[in-house]
Amino acid sequence: MKKPVLSITDLTLVREGNSILNGIDWRVEPGEHWVILGANGSGKTSLLSALTGYATPTGGELDVLGQRYGASNWPELRKQIGIVSSAVRQQMADAEPALLSVISGKYAMIDYWGRVKSADREEALGILRQIDALHLVDRPWRVLSQGERQRVLIGRALMAHPRLLILDEPCAGLDPVAREHFLQFVSHLAIHRGPAIPTLILVTHHVEEIVEGFSHILALKAGRVLAAGKRATILKSATLSEIFGKPVRLVRRNGRTALLVD
Repeated sequence: MKKPVLSITDLTLVREGNSILNGIDWRVEPGEHWVILGANGSGKTSLLSALTGYATPTGGELDVLGQRYGASNWPELRKQIGIVSSAVRQQMADAEPALLSVISGKYAMIDYWGRVKSADREEALGILRQIDALHLVDRPWRVLSQGERQRVLIGRALMAHPRLLILDEPCAGLDPVAREHFLQFVSHLAIHRGPAIPTLILVTHHVEEIVEGFSHILALKAGRVLAAGKRATILKSATLSEIFGKPVRLVRRNGRTALLVD
């Protein structure tokens, strides 16, 4: 039997007497793609920090990719976890072309320097082709659109062959058209899964960003799990109303779910 990608039991995180995460239970099986959904302050960022070893849990058990927190080399394990976030996006070098940006992911390096190995170049070109960004190969970071940058960052993450890829509010800062194009790309990535596609975790507080291909939802509120399970079970008006603390309605538009505030 395959081990779970992620297994969390009674995870707690307390800082300066404040309970940030309280009794989190969560299990991600191979083949599942999850969305972490919650309002601002629900604990999404803190949960990610715990998963990636940047925040030490106060209690509970945390297993990622078969390794237990406190009994494994977490900096080494972190290399198997890809992250696409605004923090990484802001650190990229303006003059670096997309090809080097992708290659840099293999070495966990910002602003790649040194001679490019032919094998790395061929692999990076293959990834750019896979993410429909081959036309960006020689374009420097400074001239890429926000949507193009997000694609390149995903390519950069894939270059390291991660088993888990976290998309931390990847649409922040994108205009409506760029966001739609990017979401279509993410949906394609999730649906057309293959051996090179890692388990995806999308972090968001926008229901309309939950595209096809994401099978499960973890709903957080005030540092607790409000609900967790298959998207059809969780993505309901009553659950969303409780998440955001206001009466809301979910409607289907062009094959996607949207949220309306009553």
